[in-house]
Amino acid sequence: MEAVRTSRALSRGRSRLTVTGVLTGLLLTLSVPAAVPDSRAAAPERGSAYMGMGVLAHDGVVTSPTADSLSDSRTGLTEGVDVSSYQRNVAWSTLYGSGVRWAYTKATEGTSYKNAYFTQQYNGSYDVGIVRGAYHFATPDSTGGAAQADYFVNHGGGWSADGRTLPGVLDIEWNPYGGDCYGKTKSQMVGWIRDFLNRYKARTGRAAVIYTATNWWTECTGNYSGFSATNPLWIARYASTAGTLPAGWAYYTMWQYTSTGKTVGDHDRFNGSEKQLKTFASG
Repeated sequence: MEAVRTSRALSRGRSRLTVTGVLTGLLLTLSVPAAVPDSRAAAPERGSAYMGMGVLAHDGVVTSPTADSLSDSRTGLTEGVDVSSYQRNVAWSTLYGSGVRWAYTKATEGTSYKNAYFTQQYNGSYDVGIVRGAYHFATPDSTGGAAQADYFVNHGGGWSADGRTLPGVLDIEWNPYGGDCYGKTKSQMVGWIRDFLNRYKARTGRAAVIYTATNWWTECTGNYSGFSATNPLWIARYASTAGTLPAGWAYYTMWQYTSTGKTVGDHDRFNGSEKQLKTFASG
């Protein structure tokens, strides 16, 4: 009988030790703070920016349309894509087969960065029959607008009237490396953009396209309307509609509608037919 009581006591002791161990472990787990995002995370490396980078960070995704979901309700628009070094070597034949008929490749950023994959992306799209163009990611905090336009034209951003080369694009959006407006006042930003556009037109004979988002344009230029008469608009908004456009523009020429499209992510629409696209390319 004494042996039975001893066995039960040992059993109860082991149970108490087990429960105590579990509670102790739980308390220790709860006392360790969970990992949280570092608000002091370093800015991305200069040169790594791409078209729409700021749109995702500031405007987000209102809805997530696809080329297929837009095809019925938006007939007459022509599918396009935009790429940068992030996509590396692009499967242009696949994109052409899926209905893509125009493409823009990042050529430059500031006055020091050139896309290492520019040749494959820019010439590769052309080789499969896609109408192509180049864009420049603006960094108004680094050098002047005219200097950046020269750098862009000198490194792939030119234009030719061959019917298959689109005018260059000024990608002007939220600063991925610091303050939204690159440390400039609204009037200073308008002046910087004007310097870029004037130099590009003088160098190529074409008016550059302005890529931007309405919220950035309002915040950093005061919703300036003075370029709408001369420069086509490429609006960025990840939604089922392009939404409110910046002041002065009654319509968009291009619309970046998603960053999650097939093959390369960023997909766009030209506001017209493929025939009108080629007419636009010809100037």
